[in-house]
Amino acid sequence: MRCDVVAVGSELLLGQIVDTNSSWIGEQLALVGIDSLFQTKVGDNLGRIVTALEQALERSDAVIVCGGLGPTQDDITRDAIAKVMGVDLELDEEVAARIERMFSSRGRRMSANNFRQAEVPVGARAIHDPQPGTAPGLICPIGDPDTGKVLYAVPGVPAEMREIVSKAILPDLQRRAGISATIVSRTLRTWGESESGLAERLAGRVAELDRTGNPTLAYLASGIEGIKVRLTAKGADTAEAEALLSAEEAEVRAILGDLVFGVDDETIEASVLALMRARGLTLGLAESLTGGMMGSRICDVPGASDVFRGSIVSYASDVKYSVLGVPEGPVVSAEAASAMASGARRVLGSDIGVAVTGVAGPDPQEGVEPGTVYVGLDLGPLGGDAGPEAFEVKLPGDRVLVRQFSVITAMTALRSRLLAAD
Repeated sequence: MRCDVVAVGSELLLGQIVDTNSSWIGEQLALVGIDSLFQTKVGDNLGRIVTALEQALERSDAVIVCGGLGPTQDDITRDAIAKVMGVDLELDEEVAARIERMFSSRGRRMSANNFRQAEVPVGARAIHDPQPGTAPGLICPIGDPDTGKVLYAVPGVPAEMREIVSKAILPDLQRRAGISATIVSRTLRTWGESESGLAERLAGRVAELDRTGNPTLAYLASGIEGIKVRLTAKGADTAEAEALLSAEEAEVRAILGDLVFGVDDETIEASVLALMRARGLTLGLAESLTGGMMGSRICDVPGASDVFRGSIVSYASDVKYSVLGVPEGPVVSAEAASAMASGARRVLGSDIGVAVTGVAGPDPQEGVEPGTVYVGLDLGPLGGDAGPEAFEVKLPGDRVLVRQFSVITAMTALRSRLLAAD
């Protein structure tokens, strides 16, 4: 079975928004065994949307159209689908009542144009569960409701789109395709090795998997989230597929060791916090070029407050001197990084202090080239008599990437020290 993806919105064509929705949908289709060979972007024009949908239906059995389901006049995906189906729009009373309840529960006035979101092409049905936002998803059969082609419509808001695709559309597609096998995936997050380095380490294992065909392994470089190694397995049911994944994860971990810091959505920060929590340790940060990014990432982890004391964003040199006690002199150096880590530990009253300083770019600073970063660690009781330490790394990329890589590099260094102390 083939399924096209059509993303609607002039902002996508103008580059004002990056179309991550289509990429995510394509990945999910592959994971459940549905072929997706074409992805199309089209602006907010009724005729062009109709043409895009008709062309997609000519070459595929199903189409997922994303976006254009809002309440404003330029949200015309429903109208385009109705034209493709050759029917009118009708008000779905259940959806309309639900939208009214959502506004009422929030103490907000509902505009009359919100009822546009309750309009459904005749013969189509709204996806009532899940329906995380005001705009419902739509299942729109073309021809026979069970054996003909089908159009699915989902909101462009990523969180709403993902809920509807995962819980309603993918199961419906699998039913229509007659797919009885279950396909599941698991992602191992790594840091400390390049993508080519990982491929070299895992070459023998990949060759073995190529011979068996199940599970499979793929790589994805993901910036601050590390380099991902995705494992995918097919089984007669979920239990069989999960068993295959668990066995393969053990094989990969045996090869990669501590390079793997998390699974699926587990971030490096979550991994570090769990290790520190288990040891009853607290953490304080001093950040220069990362400007609070490291602290913000830690605060994204639920329950971080029992470990994380805070972060001092010492962007200016005089703040490093006066607040953290860094000796006067160059602030992009190993000496400054170790002093910042000790200062963070002292000022914030934490067991461990971590610091980052460096040059994000694009221009050199203090004669130091962009991408030069120093990470400082004061491990306190964990370090014994060793005292604070610091190391230098050369990080690639533009200003944003250097700052992101600085965060994951510092967190990985702390994680490795925690594991070594066991």
